[in-house]
Amino acid sequence: MEEEFRVLLKRVRAELVSPAEFTAYERLVALVRTDGRAARDALAEVLVAPEQPLWAREIAAFALGVQGDRRAFETLVLLLNYREPVRCATAAHVLARLRDPRTARAAAALATNPLRTAYALYPVRLLSELRAPESVPALLSTLERLLAARDHCWPVARACVEGLGTLGDRRAEATLVAAREHERLRPAAVLALARLNGRAGVVRSGRAPRRG
Repeated sequence: MEEEFRVLLKRVRAELVSPAEFTAYERLVALVRTDGRAARDALAEVLVAPEQPLWAREIAAFALGVQGDRRAFETLVLLLNYREPVRCATAAHVLARLRDPRTARAAAALATNPLRTAYALYPVRLLSELRAPESVPALLSTLERLLAARDHCWPVARACVEGLGTLGDRRAEATLVAAREHERLRPAAVLALARLNGRAGVVRSGRAPRRG
């Protein structure tokens, strides 16, 4: 069982308060540790059954997602844009490994939604990791909106800058130059622009580029 899943189980267990919850938790963990199609089908039922607690859906989605079972997709997308960052991080981790073709489109929709900017950090990071056709346009759209907004939402803006640097697409150059004018984005923007121009190693080391 991978370390991320152990961390998830430890976190969920710490949230439980009643004997009934502990019993349900132990039953679900036993199901996760059972091989075979029947066990996966039972986990998929947890995702859609009424009155299931969020932690149960999260465990089931993680277990199915890392096995490549796309029935986990909808629940993972819901968690990707949840109000608790730790759940967003877990969902992003699994979605990156699920390889569902709908993932990039869903992450782009979450990242660019101006009503959900406060929860866009992990969708933005996921887009950077996926390197999908939707990634650069979504990161550019989000960053340009944040640069123009009164509330810049610095963590999300910085994640966009870092992602655009990682993706290395020259369409981002003008927007990264604009981001460089903001003190809190300047270090990330300088590095991202250097990556676009093939000079990231020079910027990191602090060495001046050679001339001539």
